[in-house]
Amino acid sequence: MTRALSRRALLTGAAGTATAAALGTTRGLTAQGPDTTTSPGPPSSELGQRSPHVQLTRGRTPRGTSSRTPLQDLHGTLTPADLHFERHHAGIPDVDPNSYQLLIHGMVEHPIVFTLDDLKRFPAVSRVFFLECSGNFMGRNAGPETTPQDICGMTSQSEWTGVALGTLLREAGSNQTATWLLAEGQDAAVMTRSIPIHKAWDDAMVAYAQNGEPLRPAQGYPVRLFLPGWEGNANVKWLRRIEVADRPFMTREETSKYTDPLPNGTARQFSFEFDARSIITTPAYPNLIQPGWVEIRGIAWSGRGKISRVDISTDGGKTWEPSRLQEPVLSKAHIRFRHLWKWDGSETTIMSRAADETGYIQPSRQALLEARGRRAKSYHLNPITGWVIRSNGQVFYREEPRW
Repeated sequence: MTRALSRRALLTGAAGTATAAALGTTRGLTAQGPDTTTSPGPPSSELGQRSPHVQLTRGRTPRGTSSRTPLQDLHGTLTPADLHFERHHAGIPDVDPNSYQLLIHGMVEHPIVFTLDDLKRFPAVSRVFFLECSGNFMGRNAGPETTPQDICGMTSQSEWTGVALGTLLREAGSNQTATWLLAEGQDAAVMTRSIPIHKAWDDAMVAYAQNGEPLRPAQGYPVRLFLPGWEGNANVKWLRRIEVADRPFMTREETSKYTDPLPNGTARQFSFEFDARSIITTPAYPNLIQPGWVEIRGIAWSGRGKISRVDISTDGGKTWEPSRLQEPVLSKAHIRFRHLWKWDGSETTIMSRAADETGYIQPSRQALLEARGRRAKSYHLNPITGWVIRSNGQVFYREEPRW
């Protein structure tokens, strides 16, 4: 370990020896690679690029109608726009921003059409929120060679900018007796979802920018609906129409899809808010660790508000300890958690368990199975996830009994 030199040491004879040693170390490091101090590097450019030495493990792993964010390769909480997960039902439409229009009609005093320029003239709002696909759990029958990206890589976080949806409803003169909205996209699937109007008056926005730039096409360019903390499918992309009404519209995506069958033969409908969830992103497959101090790291989030704590187990769930949450802890946003742990080299399983400000605690797989039953689909699943650490330091996904 390099020892810092005090000002007093630098002024004494001992400093000469220390300084010479430091200089010798510097020369040794320089000799190990190209000397970048002898010639200028390339000039500035229009668009920045990642270093050629930075190689993401897997990129976004596209799979037809979706791609997954490499959670295990990221730091902090904001997702680079080009690594934000994708999910679409009929490809990505090429929408011309010059001819774009958003219609608001139905139970309003005067139907109104907004262009993209019209939307940008309203007072803007920018806030950091996560976005997640309703089917963001692929660990039901996963094998040991499964990464965090494979398990729940269909969640990402950005700073979203747009206009509050409530502002647009006031502009159109929304009827006070209205209780629902229909949001419609202009992709080939003509995605439509019913949205309770109280969400519009709360924190919903019509977004046109992400992380300081226009939305990427896969994220709904030029305009999308954004509903903080609510299932991704309801955040209709390529938004072209909002109809104000006094009832839900019972569209395909909220009847045959995105419902939760229950053990008693009924089904839960309109499961908008995401429950609290967490995942350890390192150590995780395919990491190899050494005995000694290890920092367990990961992300946690809840669609109901702020994460209040994330507990860590290093003995397969027998005992739990609180982790440290990285500030700021934002509402309906990914947060980073960290836990310093001294591994003794014996085989064990590490796990994380999130709780949010409503008192909700992330359930075990067994508890979720008992609540949902074996008829449960792949939607709205958030079980505690574990990683097995073998005695040789190899880390694998903890396999679960088949659902």
